[in-house]
Amino acid sequence: MRRVTGRSSSDIVTRVDGLERAVEAARGRLDPALVDEAEGVARRAGARLRLSADHTVVALGGATGSGKSSLFNALCGLDLAAVGVKRPTTSWALACAWGPDGAGELLDWLGIPKRHQVDRVGLLDQTSADRDLEGLVLLDLPDHDSTEVAHHLEVERLVQLADALVWVLDPQKYADAAIHDRFLKPLARHASVVMVVLNHVDEIPAGAVDDTLADVRRLLEQDGLHDVALFATSATSGDGLLELRRAIVKRVSSKQDARERLTADIRTVAARLAAQTGDGAPGDIASSGRDELVNACADAAGVPVVVEAIEDSSLVRARQATGWPVTKWLSRFKPDPLRRLHLEGITQRGERADEVRVSRTSMPKATPVQRARVDSAVRSVAQLVTADMAAPWATSVRSASISRLDDFADALDAAVARTDLGISKDPWWWGAARTLQWLLFAITVIGAVWLAGLAVFAYLRLPDPQGPDWNGIPVPTLLLLGGAVLGLVVSLLCRLAAKASARRRARRAATSLHQAIQAVCDEMIIAPMHAEVAAYAQCRDGIKTALHR
Repeated sequence: MRRVTGRSSSDIVTRVDGLERAVEAARGRLDPALVDEAEGVARRAGARLRLSADHTVVALGGATGSGKSSLFNALCGLDLAAVGVKRPTTSWALACAWGPDGAGELLDWLGIPKRHQVDRVGLLDQTSADRDLEGLVLLDLPDHDSTEVAHHLEVERLVQLADALVWVLDPQKYADAAIHDRFLKPLARHASVVMVVLNHVDEIPAGAVDDTLADVRRLLEQDGLHDVALFATSATSGDGLLELRRAIVKRVSSKQDARERLTADIRTVAARLAAQTGDGAPGDIASSGRDELVNACADAAGVPVVVEAIEDSSLVRARQATGWPVTKWLSRFKPDPLRRLHLEGITQRGERADEVRVSRTSMPKATPVQRARVDSAVRSVAQLVTADMAAPWATSVRSASISRLDDFADALDAAVARTDLGISKDPWWWGAARTLQWLLFAITVIGAVWLAGLAVFAYLRLPDPQGPDWNGIPVPTLLLLGGAVLGLVVSLLCRLAAKASARRRARRAATSLHQAIQAVCDEMIIAPMHAEVAAYAQCRDGIKTALHR
């Protein structure tokens, strides 16, 4: 037994792979029924490729009284299928196989019970007439218009699995909408593996046969089966049976029907997926749209409040570190804005901010206006991406953009809380200024103590010790006034430097906070949209592979 191999089968494998990738991407995004159907086509194609390529499954289908079972018996050369009122009430098809090697596995896949399988070669000695049908598996399907629901299901199942289909029409019911709407029209893309037989032509007046065939052809063209093979037969008189048999022999010998049927199945369902997917290219997220999203989220997360607090906190701490010791204690009564927001860089135990982190801040909640701005920015970004995409995929991208908004506010708050604001390390010059201030304070104290000692001597009328002077100014006075004045001057200069430093810190913190907010936006808004865009690209690429000519 030979599996389906060769360049044609390789082409089908490629198509199946493309269809499977399209199905994987389309799952949960396109019409579930269509996706399930496409998955079924891919699964059936893969299964058929693993089975015998030496056999061609040809199914005879038709309505009650069309004579398909009589045709089945005539083609087999045996009275196998009961006809008319003798047809057993069963939901199973009857199969006759020419060439048993590999047919058993194929018939098992078709779901034909053993008792309904016939080995044509095993019943009689093989003749030359049988050898040209070697590899044929002929199915006699239940009547598609049977009152048994099981018959309908069996017909629909085997119509999907057969390599080629022969639809047998009755002169009285060939225009019946049931067979045209349910079976023939859906096979419009399968004309290469479909044959139509107008049976019982012996019952048509001789002068009306051509007109009847022309009318059948007209109906077939309306069904989309423009080039389908049409035969006029009579199982009773034998008219047209030789031509039908030759057509079947040609199909069996070419061994192309299985490949053509699979190709048609794949391309048909891929075309339907393509209709829902569209061919519009997703838009790029422009920098302006992304910047507006980040700015809106930063505003909602309270970044401007944090930046202002950083500047104010830097000034408070700078005064505490570099102020004149006599007056700087007053700054301790001013609360640290960052501590109020749970964003202080140094804990009360002096631990660094990168060692002790809080996961939440005490930032005020976003106002309705801020939330509306975020929603608008998210919609704008989604619109940039989906402007040219088909509705199902556009809806999927928009849904992805808001899929994590319930946790978005907490994520923004946590990002702000975890961001290194650059305030855990004091500027180097704070230490130098602190040392200088204490030195000047010590000089001031020395001068004050010295002057106090001289005052005690004068009060006790003790001899006035002659202290040193500088240009006529007593050194103790010079120390007191010089230390105090220089301390105030240094304090003023440090305050000016602290303002410039605080502004630089605030700008750096703003940059870090915006980067943290952007990371959250990328993770919770942009990344889900990109995942949908990637799925969209995979679906389009898979469809293109499945459809390629």
